[in-house]
Amino acid sequence: MAVPQLDPAKLQLVQELEIEMMSDMYNRLVSACHRKCIPIKYHEPELGKGESVCLDRCVAKYLDVHERIGKKLSNMSQGETEDLTKVNIPDKK
Repeated sequence: MAVPQLDPAKLQLVQELEIEMMSDMYNRLVSACHRKCIPIKYHEPELGKGESVCLDRCVAKYLDVHERIGKKLSNMSQGETEDLTKVNIPDKK
């Protein structure tokens, strides 16, 4: 399947949107994992072993779910595109 060529303005917009979406995902990840793994009152300036393990697992799960959702949405989108293509192609008999 050929990728359509985008003019520089559209390419710039796509790149900016991608950066914005990745930044939003990162901010949500940090917020969710911080809220889950790190107590409100800091007892030590460094992360404890339990906090580090919790953060590591939280980030791994968050990224795994994010990737799974992305794949599922992509598959759904491709299926809808194929369905639309089938509807738009008249039968030749």
